[in-house]
Amino acid sequence: MVGKMTSEETHYVVSVVGQLQALDGAATDLERTVRQFAIIQNATVADLTDNAIFQFASAKSKLCEALAQSEYCQTLDKQIEQLRNFRTIRDKLLLNAYLASLSTAMQGVRSDVDKAIQARLTQQQENMSSMQAKQAWSTALLVSVSLLLILLASQLIVNPVRKLKQIIQILAHQRGNLPPLSTRAPHELIGVEKDLHWLAERLQQLEHIRTALLRHAAHELKTPLASIKEGCSLLSDNVVGPLNPQQAEVLTLLSSSTQRLNTLVEKLLDYNLLLQQAQPKFTKCNPKDLVRDCIEDYALALQDREVSVSVSVANVVVDEELYRRILDNLVSNAVAHGAIGRPISVNIYKEGDDAILDVANRGKKIPAEKVSKLFEPFTRGDDPRNDNVIGTGLGLSIVSDCARLMHGDVQVVDVDNADVCFRVRIPQEENNE
Repeated sequence: MVGKMTSEETHYVVSVVGQLQALDGAATDLERTVRQFAIIQNATVADLTDNAIFQFASAKSKLCEALAQSEYCQTLDKQIEQLRNFRTIRDKLLLNAYLASLSTAMQGVRSDVDKAIQARLTQQQENMSSMQAKQAWSTALLVSVSLLLILLASQLIVNPVRKLKQIIQILAHQRGNLPPLSTRAPHELIGVEKDLHWLAERLQQLEHIRTALLRHAAHELKTPLASIKEGCSLLSDNVVGPLNPQQAEVLTLLSSSTQRLNTLVEKLLDYNLLLQQAQPKFTKCNPKDLVRDCIEDYALALQDREVSVSVSVANVVVDEELYRRILDNLVSNAVAHGAIGRPISVNIYKEGDDAILDVANRGKKIPAEKVSKLFEPFTRGDDPRNDNVIGTGLGLSIVSDCARLMHGDVQVVDVDNADVCFRVRIPQEENNE
């Protein structure tokens, strides 16, 4: 019963989230093609726009069928009808208003999806509580019967109970193999033992699925990466012709970034393990090299946006790999969302018994109401990025996880010399022990 309930709820959540992602993608494609038609008004783009509207309407219908009630679904229907007349829309402000209204409705749909999932989870928790109460009564009855049986046949009861305790200990500590099922014991205890064996198999299946997902992701990333590395090698060997100094410099940066990406892919499984159970290795270091390598990885983006980086560092006690990941994600965030042509500052200093890392940039301030959810996984800002990359919403959550592993935290703080400043605080006295 628990397995079926969990399976149904998991299927619903996965289905709704998948449909929401499909709708988000269709909305992005629809907005892009509509704007393209507003600029390039030809039959080909019009056909692409018609197809994008059809895909969006289809994705909306599937998602709205899964939601019990959503007023935003009706709003989307109206907006779809408005956008079907895109060929006759000549007013750019009107077009922007339609698209802005579409974006607002999408936000509402996302909110309705969150509420629907939360409602299902709440109902599941209530059902689980009811089942736990029933299980408690069943357990109490089983204990009473067991006490009577102990008086009649203590040896017959003691051995199965000890075996159940052994199974529970193995499941709790996740080590060792489960003993074989009992053949001579009361029927009730054999049933409980079978349930525990089923639970152990289910836990192993989930662990295998998680490991396989990460392994396959790492493998699939290596295929295009190998092609990029091969292309860089051909260019560096001048197979397609000699390179001028500027091209050679860009190729060097590309090769360096490709090598780093290859290292990150290889460490994908290790990093997942690191965030869950590994202990950080604290060493006293001068983070100047870490900051320099990080800035070099973003040299092309910084040069393209005419952004300078000011650096001030001091010796700290940290896990270098975790600290580098924090730097990577914060600098990447500053480059993607900072104002073009305005400087970025990276400042590492001591404050009492803490090592402080400030990464600050000019740009649009983060609304106070969004700061509390900023470090949650898959949370992305509403403002457009300076590049063409679609963010995953994981960067700042990784920063938070890495800081937490080093017994620290990350916050958004107000400073005088920047509009946005992320501050990572790592305690030093505790790490020196």
